[in-house]
Amino acid sequence: MIDFDDQVAVVTGAGRGLGRIYALELARRGATVVVNDLGGSMSGDGSDVAVADQVVDEIVGSGGTAVASYDSVGSPEGGEAIVRTAIDQFGRLDAVISNAGIFNSIPFDELSPEDWRRMLRVHLDGGFYLSQPAFRVMKNQGYGRFVFIASSAGMFGQHLEAHYAAAKAGLVGLANVIALEGAPHGILANTVLPFGISRMVTETLGDPKALEGNDFFKAIRPELVAPLVVYLASRDCEFSHQNFSACAGRFARVFVGLGEGWLAPTDSNPTADDVAAHLSEVAATEPFTVPGSIYDEVFAVTERLGVTG
Repeated sequence: MIDFDDQVAVVTGAGRGLGRIYALELARRGATVVVNDLGGSMSGDGSDVAVADQVVDEIVGSGGTAVASYDSVGSPEGGEAIVRTAIDQFGRLDAVISNAGIFNSIPFDELSPEDWRRMLRVHLDGGFYLSQPAFRVMKNQGYGRFVFIASSAGMFGQHLEAHYAAAKAGLVGLANVIALEGAPHGILANTVLPFGISRMVTETLGDPKALEGNDFFKAIRPELVAPLVVYLASRDCEFSHQNFSACAGRFARVFVGLGEGWLAPTDSNPTADDVAAHLSEVAATEPFTVPGSIYDEVFAVTERLGVTG
């Protein structure tokens, strides 16, 4: 059985929905959990300490160990405070599940700069504000696991969610770099793109009756996301720099592939007309590679060019 004995985990947005389930499952497997939640609304308004406290009470009532954190991930000070809670209370930090977020739906042409910045501040900036101090602790320890909760909205697109999709896609980029820089220090970073019934779904639909009789909504029980998140946060996970989707009990890798493309003749000056003439090669998805970093793409092109220096 995968266990988290003697390990400390931070879960942000852990007071409700998916985050709560992650926290409970980690604690059930022996983790000491920092339950972080500001306790605000789905759109990010207000706060309520009882939201995090209730999950802590659940964990402690079941014989586990947990402490509440009410700090917002939306500021550098908040991120530092969350990590400091783990260190001050328990002396270490082994896993971070960056899950806190807000959600609303706005047509792209009506999206205000304030709406845009607010969404990025919580999801993307919050991911950075939390992970940087945590990375420093993990680097010192020589061990750590990051799981960033991204979204299929960011990887594939979703109507009315330009701000949310951009923020979630940004977390993939953040995780990629943490994975590269963390590798020499025993730090792994992966992302999960979850589907699960939560406030994000129920409050967006507005009509509770819309959930009744809908087989898909019944299928995406939030408990079905936790196995993947918990595995990636564990000592048993030995890979990094990857993305996974969890939907209704189906777990699958999500990746960005790079086609072989068309390489213009050496020393030529290709034009837009040349691109059009070779568009079938340029746009082909087969064969493809999955670069491990930007360097892999550059090295592949230089090899084809015969460039050695």
